[in-house]
Amino acid sequence: MRQSLAHVALVVRDYDEAIDFYVGTLGFTLVADDYQPAQDKRWVLVAPPGNPPGGATILLARAANESQAGFIGDQSGGRVFLFLQTDDFARDYQRLLDKGVRIEREPAEADYGTVAVFLDLYGNKWDLIEFRRRDDR
Repeated sequence: MRQSLAHVALVVRDYDEAIDFYVGTLGFTLVADDYQPAQDKRWVLVAPPGNPPGGATILLARAANESQAGFIGDQSGGRVFLFLQTDDFARDYQRLLDKGVRIEREPAEADYGTVAVFLDLYGNKWDLIEFRRRDDR
């Protein structure tokens, strides 16, 4: 059996402001932005730069009601929600700073690599992480 994650849904307030942040600020690629008339919504997928073909994407899902809207920015109960792996921590951390992204926790070295916590436009916590190669431990 072979399985993989296809998409992770991220509840957002507005499609266009979310696209602006993920594409314009974080440098993600807009993979799809298709109107779904049967449900009167858009199918918006974004992926980090260098995402491999068939790699998991983020579905920017506009909140459809007040109950869903209550989870915008707190989809994981205050824990880090998503983990953005990089091949060059210093480069990508500097990009976050240059773009004015809010840093929740400054860079730190851990046994597994270098990590910092940043917030997306809604306040969801993300790890920016460069894993240490196993032979470097």
